[in-house]
Amino acid sequence: MVDKDSIITLPNNHLRQTSKKVTDLTDEVRQIVADMEAAVSDWDNSRPHEVTVALAAVQIDKLYQIVIVRDEFDHKSPASYGALINPEITKYEGVIETDYEGCLSIKYIYGLVPRYSKVRIKALNLEGKEFRIRAEGFLARVLQHEIDHLKGKLFIDHIKKKHQAFYKLTDKGDLEQLNYEKDVKNNSILW
Repeated sequence: MVDKDSIITLPNNHLRQTSKKVTDLTDEVRQIVADMEAAVSDWDNSRPHEVTVALAAVQIDKLYQIVIVRDEFDHKSPASYGALINPEITKYEGVIETDYEGCLSIKYIYGLVPRYSKVRIKALNLEGKEFRIRAEGFLARVLQHEIDHLKGKLFIDHIKKKHQAFYKLTDKGDLEQLNYEKDVKNNSILW
């Protein structure tokens, strides 16, 4: 059974590997999507201050170019997800904005990450039909984050040299800045 414990975290080196393109939309691919949804649903139920908005297949240790994205960001439940198979950013637009990001595969760490405010994406749905998305704001940020996962890149890689950009979530649900030298720089789990 796939649950929140199926979500891999650093230092698992699979998170640093490039995912394979999906060549056939098989029952295995559909099962991976179902497993991803089960994992994030279980994770959401275990976290009082956080909501899962997306997940890449690599995060359940399946190295395929598959991403799921929550259909509605504003409510914790009930959650439904859309699948993007082989998603690709075709154009970066807008301005670069910095905002907070977290990741289920990087425990307790958040960061102020620069991302484009608008992107254009092409992908396949589960029926194999190509579709395109013009995303902006939070959705643009989420898609860039997840597509990075497919390339073996994590949000912390964008801010590695930005000492003031690392935070942790407190028990009360607040973000508290980390001491870069003590908590981040030589952290063997992160790097």
